[in-house]
Amino acid sequence: MTGTGETERWAPGDQILWRYRGNGPLRHDRSPNPVHICRPVTVVQDTESLLAVWVAPGTECMKPVLTDGTDVHAEPLATRYTAPRTTARSTWLGNGVLKLARPGEPWSVWLFWEQGWQFRSWYVNLEEPRTRWAGGIDSEDHFLDISVYPDRSWLWRDEDEFDQAQRVGLLTPEVAQQVRAAGRAAVGVIREWGAPFRDGWEHWRPDPHWRVPALPDDWDRTPSPMPS
Repeated sequence: MTGTGETERWAPGDQILWRYRGNGPLRHDRSPNPVHICRPVTVVQDTESLLAVWVAPGTECMKPVLTDGTDVHAEPLATRYTAPRTTARSTWLGNGVLKLARPGEPWSVWLFWEQGWQFRSWYVNLEEPRTRWAGGIDSEDHFLDISVYPDRSWLWRDEDEFDQAQRVGLLTPEVAQQVRAAGRAAVGVIREWGAPFRDGWEHWRPDPHWRVPALPDDWDRTPSPMPS
């Protein structure tokens, strides 16, 4: 890690954690909700304007599951967010994902490829602006997402989950309004074909010498924030 002014920057090839906290109101002591998603990633680029990381195929991650081990999305929507949960280790399948995040922006953009590096789509993940700490970044997923395709068409994703999260109190009306506003802002960027869609990231490829990051035992530790 290198210092740039007051901000510590990661170097290409550094391995960090990309994490999401659970949703819902703050606990009684005002501390953040526990982390329930953790993905070890490799840094591609870290500048004052963009953090880019690579989730390699075969990466061991942590994800929420129902207490009997069932995948969360196998649970009917009506009880998906109220059924008891725990966390479990899982392997990132598929062809890997490139994640792009600009400081302070309430979304990140993920790139997906098919076999043979055939580019498939971008995915706008609406989320709380990320908090940096020495070992990675933390955020909170906001359920609503957008798929964007090479022909510049786009569509909303997971609107049903976004609505259900509000019904069960995981998103307050105020936060839901903020998320919708963030989604509209993201759509504006898509329509203008602004960064990062215009930047050619679909032609990027990972360094073949990079090792798949390991999932640490203390993946859910509470960090000390660092300047972002």
